[in-house]
Amino acid sequence: MSLNEELHSVSRTTAGTVARHDTQETFRSTNPATGAVVGVFPVHDADAVAETVARARVAAQTWAALGFAGRRVRLAAYRGYLARRMHELAELVHRENGKPHADAILEITLAIDHLAWASTHASKTLGPRRVRAGMLAANHAAVLEYQPLGVVGVIGPWNYPVFTPMGSIAYALSAGNAVVFKPSEFTPAIGAWLAAAWRAAVPDVADAFQVVTGSGGTGAALCRAGVGKLAFTGSAATGRTVMATCAETLTPVLMELGGKDAMIVDDDADVAAAAGAAVWGAMSNGGQTCIGIERVYATSAVYDRFVAEVTSQVAGLRPGSDDDAAYGPMTMAGQTDVVRRHLDDARSAGGRVATGGTVDGGFIAPTVLLDVPESSSAVREETFGPTLTIARVRDAEEALQRANASTMGLGGSVFSGSRAKAMDLARRMRSGMTSINSVITFASVPALPFGGVGESGFGRIHGEDGLREFSRAKAITRLRFALPVDLMSFRRPPSATDTLARVMGIVHGSHR
Repeated sequence: MSLNEELHSVSRTTAGTVARHDTQETFRSTNPATGAVVGVFPVHDADAVAETVARARVAAQTWAALGFAGRRVRLAAYRGYLARRMHELAELVHRENGKPHADAILEITLAIDHLAWASTHASKTLGPRRVRAGMLAANHAAVLEYQPLGVVGVIGPWNYPVFTPMGSIAYALSAGNAVVFKPSEFTPAIGAWLAAAWRAAVPDVADAFQVVTGSGGTGAALCRAGVGKLAFTGSAATGRTVMATCAETLTPVLMELGGKDAMIVDDDADVAAAAGAAVWGAMSNGGQTCIGIERVYATSAVYDRFVAEVTSQVAGLRPGSDDDAAYGPMTMAGQTDVVRRHLDDARSAGGRVATGGTVDGGFIAPTVLLDVPESSSAVREETFGPTLTIARVRDAEEALQRANASTMGLGGSVFSGSRAKAMDLARRMRSGMTSINSVITFASVPALPFGGVGESGFGRIHGEDGLREFSRAKAITRLRFALPVDLMSFRRPPSATDTLARVMGIVHGSHR
């Protein structure tokens, strides 16, 4: 099946769902570099979303009944399909999202790796296991297992339209749930492609992974559709709206929100390596990375060398839509306005533009800002563009203090020649994840949980925590043999609890 046939198949399926509700509204997805139409998609209304979730609920029973082994086989078929069509999907990502083909390949590779890890580790992480029953229930066997939630709703972003939503989709499916995915209205074709790939690879449980398309109204309908959990990736402002909507039905949520990630460059850091990592972390994907580096705090001992190295490396970068471009345009036109506002605020506050600072349509030059006050929006708010602020600090402790003085705490980075000091700084950085002498590496390790603190959200995808995030703990006890005295009975003798109190005093009373 070709890409066009797959997209046509999904459009035909979703259009059929919408048509039954006499809804003809559609929207267009366009190439952010050229404005060319990538595809036309239906706006799923509340009835269409509810019907999709109802189909998923039926499929969830079949999917869960397959067990870990049955699901693992089918998830392997899905990732094999994705691997074989990687360049096809990457070309679509390039057209609809704007990022270079090579970066799209990297994103898809990470998604496939996570899919493989989740499907092969689900049984060990979530399957039944014996636990100690303790003193009071010594005559019972105690079992803990993790059961699927049923249907998981996923609302995905546009900046990493494959990798980021797959962090929820792959783990939710591996945990035994069906998934209804609403991709961003800026990347619906990619979401439709992923669903079509699932139907092609796993035809016997095709409705276990479905897509609905639209904007905020479609997302709100998914929140209200009675899913077992809603996983959202996006801004803190939209996250609050999603949470409020989900609260109407007490639907639990997972929030993966924005970041203003900082890098600390200590006295003994490898300056060239730190600069290269900062440039990649800040400029790749046009800076449209929630775990990208937006702030650097370099100690006085290395500040001048670090700035010189960064500006030298940035000089070789160029935005564009051709194969030689370092990164593409802003995927969402409104994001260009945010970047421009931050640049203007940094300048007006006394900041200096070391390089870049120009905006040409949706293409923003790689920009390095110096001497920007901490109160500036360029430092306080998520910019989500190819910009980097670099500040001089006295030492690593001051760098850590400034790094932690943020309402957000998603990822971060520490560059230091001392392993012990780097680990200490990484542990004390107020973030869900930190890389030492690299950037963003934690996202590529499937066994590590991914998520933030504060206004960067809560809940975790990836790793064992990610699998458990899409399941519910189930506790079971089983009587193995009866005791002469049943403490949990009205027939217990009056002296039983006195004896129990003496025993507890002997066992625990000596501890102070």
